[in-house]
Amino acid sequence: MEKVVLAFSGGLDTTVCVKLLEEEYDLDVVTACVDVGQPKEEVEKAEEAAKNLGVKKHYTIDAKDEFANEYISKGIKSNAVYEGYPLSTALARPLIAMKIIEVALKENAKAIAHGCTGKGNDQFRFEAVIRSMSDFDIVAPIRDLNLTRTEEQEYAEKHGIHISSDKIYSIDENVWGRSIEGDILEDPANEPPEEIYAWTASSENAKDRPTKVAIEFEEGVPIAIDGRIMPLFELIEETNKIAGENGIGRIDTIENRMIGLKSREIYEVPGALLLIRAHQALEELVLTKDEILFSEYMSTKYADLVYNALWQEPLRDDMDQAIDNMQLRVTGKVVLKLFKGSILPLSRESDYSLHDIEHISFEDKENDQKEVEGMIKHHGLQAAIYQKLNK
Repeated sequence: MEKVVLAFSGGLDTTVCVKLLEEEYDLDVVTACVDVGQPKEEVEKAEEAAKNLGVKKHYTIDAKDEFANEYISKGIKSNAVYEGYPLSTALARPLIAMKIIEVALKENAKAIAHGCTGKGNDQFRFEAVIRSMSDFDIVAPIRDLNLTRTEEQEYAEKHGIHISSDKIYSIDENVWGRSIEGDILEDPANEPPEEIYAWTASSENAKDRPTKVAIEFEEGVPIAIDGRIMPLFELIEETNKIAGENGIGRIDTIENRMIGLKSREIYEVPGALLLIRAHQALEELVLTKDEILFSEYMSTKYADLVYNALWQEPLRDDMDQAIDNMQLRVTGKVVLKLFKGSILPLSRESDYSLHDIEHISFEDKENDQKEVEGMIKHHGLQAAIYQKLNK
């Protein structure tokens, strides 16, 4: 019997996929769960679910530091924000796909399988990487058999498959963010219940006193909080806690999916919002006006590529090189005040600062203010000529 490697989370979709792959496709299933910072109990749940399903081989792959250092760092340096929120799920999918490919090669598998439906974005994100980086066949049982969630539940009950989750929402989580969708959230007319949030306090229940936090960057990547140097993954965990308890990080948006559907999505991204805001504040100090304008364009384009499953697109790599070059000077410290959902930069400092206090000071006598008069006379000259002609 030929092998298939299934990207496995232990949730309804992938649990049902195990039996579908065995019965409908006559394949020997190997499961693999890639740890990118989801809760430890979720990783353990996947291991237990695979065991209960009789899977002969299950892989748990620790990719937390790789995700932080090779993917999230790029998201920070590029300020990757899509339609108002920092990308989290989309940023993790290429790494997960690459790790599944590695397992498939090791197992000499015929194919790679996933549990994505035909309505979401993840099917594109997994398959774009698998097709461009390998020659494996791809099997998508939920999509291929056009199964609804109710039909999946009925199939699981019929086959005696225990689903170890009582969640009514579809939740995806990694260290960079948490997405929540489904059930009553599908209707934008419904207010999200407080129970869906796990990382953030509401603005009403956030800390009553402001929190000051200092973030230090080296070449665009955060390296320390309040003077404590730590690995990026741990730093993100810390900022999630700090920002979350201050009511920062809740985003409720109507998102434009790749297949053209509008979808109501809710995100919790406290640390991501804090770090990207701090990063932007430092960029304002050290980059030129034209660099900032160009980086704003690249940020939008970069986020679009990642969201739209084009991590392998050469343009993304091209932009990484341009961004990395600009980020060489994004080194310094930003102090921010967090209070009931707001983030306010208080101070910024860097050895690469382009802010010259001697030139900007109202007490400066070295620069003769009269010298600017000639510049003013020629400023907007063509517009002035145009207005006179039209009179």
